[in-house]
Amino acid sequence: MSLADTIRKTMVPVHREGWPFVAAFAAAAIVLGWFWDPLFWIGLALTAWCAYFFRDPQRVTPVDDDLVISPADGKVSAIGPAVPPAELGLGDAPVTRISIFMDVFSVHINRAPVSGKVTNIAYRPGKFLNADLDKASVENERNGLLIETSHGTLGVVQVAGLVARRILCWVKEGEDVSAGERFGMIRFGSRLDVYLPDGAVPRVYLGQIAIAGETPIADYRSDAAVPLSRTS
Repeated sequence: MSLADTIRKTMVPVHREGWPFVAAFAAAAIVLGWFWDPLFWIGLALTAWCAYFFRDPQRVTPVDDDLVISPADGKVSAIGPAVPPAELGLGDAPVTRISIFMDVFSVHINRAPVSGKVTNIAYRPGKFLNADLDKASVENERNGLLIETSHGTLGVVQVAGLVARRILCWVKEGEDVSAGERFGMIRFGSRLDVYLPDGAVPRVYLGQIAIAGETPIADYRSDAAVPLSRTS
């Protein structure tokens, strides 16, 4: 393998949303470096971290409508019954919720957990508590999507965190999405909650590290075969 091929395989592209931040960090490093050399190197390190934060790697998504795929990179922080946010319109009865916490070192691109039609998008302002806390699902700023699938309606909610101050959602109501497709991101630490339809059985455990667009987090079958996959 040539050096160029090695670099291409090692380097992860930066999402376009991140370039203004990378440029701002780089400019600040140059300006501060005029006053004191060590500040330049600190700024350069922060610029590299910013580019790392906004990385957007390709993912190989299982092609199987009986699977629910992780919408985020991070730690599975909660599995169990919970009442969905009222604005989603999923009712007030508890359903199975799987929460995935993203720290500041996680890939923050959010991907659709299932294929289907986006029937509702509901944004709600709120607090900025630590996203790893259970009450963050109720009290924090959030943006929820309903996706209609062959197995029923699934809810996925972007929850802002302690230092997150911007939730981005790139899809619109009425659009079709495919499992693993990029649909948004949250800047600088946050979490994703998935509210499962009846019949979906969790396939992850607390503390497990999930990969967005790749890790199955729930299944509608008890004897699932190895699925096909595609790169996105």
